[in-house]
Amino acid sequence: MFFNPTLAEVRQFFYHAWHKFLNNQSLAPMEQMAVHWMRQHDEYHAILNGPIEALEAAQFMPEDGQSNPFLHLSMHLSISEQLSINQPIGIREAYQKLAQKLDDEHAAQHVVMECLGQVLWQAQREQREPDSAAYIDSILKAATSPTSNIH
Repeated sequence: MFFNPTLAEVRQFFYHAWHKFLNNQSLAPMEQMAVHWMRQHDEYHAILNGPIEALEAAQFMPEDGQSNPFLHLSMHLSISEQLSINQPIGIREAYQKLAQKLDDEHAAQHVVMECLGQVLWQAQREQREPDSAAYIDSILKAATSPTSNIH
């Protein structure tokens, strides 16, 4: 069974974790992981520091050149969770090879994020479950390909 939070629940989770961090309150393990990624993205601090009502009402439209900080942070969180439990099997080793090649774990997460996005898009397009083997293969290809394909 998948956890399927609403848009408001996702935004509230990040907002409350961030404010607990700012107020030196104790954080649950998932909140600690989220704060780690929020700290890595200074560009999101303005919206996180604003009133929760503004955060809940915000629209992030790609056609306006905006990326959705909550989607981005959720992807980081999802990948971190996958790595922590090595699910799908082999992701931890593939990620470690990529991170070693790039010498930058954050950059490696962004490459994995692109791989995950591609696999999810393909699954949605073909109305099937995501292909775990294709996901791991794409990470391994990024880890072994020339750096010209990696940002």
